[in-house]
This record gives sequence, structure tokens and C-alpha cells, in this order.
Amino acid sequence: MNGIGWPLVESCAQLLARDEREAVLGDLLEAGEGAVQAIFGIFGLIVRRQLSLWKNWHPWLAAFGVALPSSFLLMGTSVVVSLGYQHLTGSGAHGRFWMLACQAFLLLAWAWSGGFVVGRLSPRTLWASMALCFSPCLFCLARFRTPSLSRLSLLLFLLPALIGVYQGLRRIPIGRKTAIGFAFVVTAVMLLLGSREVLWVGNWLLLWPAWYMAVAAWKSGPTAAPSGNKRKIQENAAR
Repeated sequence: MNGIGWPLVESCAQLLARDEREAVLGDLLEAGEGAVQAIFGIFGLIVRRQLSLWKNWHPWLAAFGVALPSSFLLMGTSVVVSLGYQHLTGSGAHGRFWMLACQAFLLLAWAWSGGFVVGRLSPRTLWASMALCFSPCLFCLARFRTPSLSRLSLLLFLLPALIGVYQGLRRIPIGRKTAIGFAFVVTAVMLLLGSREVLWVGNWLLLWPAWYMAVAAWKSGPTAAPSGNKRKIQENAAR
């Protein structure tokens, strides 16, 4: 394999998991294949790995049960919150403020919990979930026709969703009480807005990630403190 082709092969191999990257490159060197054949071989392996992941239900739930429907619903809520902020003037502003605060809280909670569940459920197929989330965003951005609002008002949910994905990928533990309390608070706020008929029925689909987190935390039990924290706790108790 010539000097120009091998760096290309190594670059393609970066798409493989670290534990199998060296083994694959070693096999290609021993086989003495050309750069083109080696690159096709690597991409063929990547495709087979990805297809095998979709035999499980986790990627399907993350992509089509959370990412795709949540994208449409969260964009709608982002616009509602943006319009509510614009109208936060004049008489009755106090009542509108609390309504807006509840809607903004739900937007953040729905986006973060949805992102967390996507990152936790299927990290190795995150690319598919991200594509299904961003495709509706691009479609709606191109057709946004509300003169009083910026197109970016559609994307208020994006930052908390990305934070949730990051925490889900890092598998940051969430305590049982925290997860269950979070789910109850989100449900209570949704019931409050639903009683005032300002919550669209489709938004209830955004609730299930919070309860998924609560059930998962309940099954996993109380989160154990790291050993270093345990030692500090014991030392403080001894004092």
C-alpha cells in the first residue's frame, strides 16, 4: 500500500471502535490489500456493525419514539414560549408571567429528558436520532413565516436537548428520588396547564421520557456514592 493511500485508510478506520481499530488495520496490512479495497472493507464492516445494532429495540425507540416526534412538538412549544414572551406586557401581565414560566419550564424539561433518554438508550446509533431530529428543524426553518419572530425561536429547545444527550452518553447517574420527583413535577405542571386548556394534547407524548427515567432509576436502586465521597462522608460523620 503506497504512502498516500495508508493515511486515508487510517482516517476511515477512525470510525471504528478503538478496541477493534488496531486489529482491523493489522489485518489489512497483513493481507496487503490496496487502499481502495481496504477503504471499502472498512466501510462494509461499519455498515454491518450498524445494521446489527438495529436488531435491538433501543435504537428504534430512541429515533422514532423520541427524536422524531419530539422535534416537531418542541419546535411548536418553542414558538409558543417566544410569542408568550412578546405578549408579556400590559394589564394581566402577572398572570401571563406565571403561565409563561410554566411553559418555559416544560420546554426545558421535555427537551432535556428527551435528549437524556436518546443518549442513554442507544449511543451507538445517535447519528440516526440526530438526523431524525434535525431534518424537521431544517424543513420548518425554511418555511417559517411569523414576521414578529426570528426563525431561531423554533430552536429554543436545542441547547437543553443537547445537554441531555451529553449527560445520557456519559451515563451520569440520577438518583431515584431525583428522577421520580422530576417526573411528578413535570406531570403536575402539565396537569395545571391542561386544566387551563393551554396545553395541546399531543404534548403529552413528551412526558414519557421523564417517566422512563423515573422507572429506570427505581429499578437500578439508590445511586451509590463514589468511594472517595464515601470516605469523606464517613470522616465527617466521625467528627
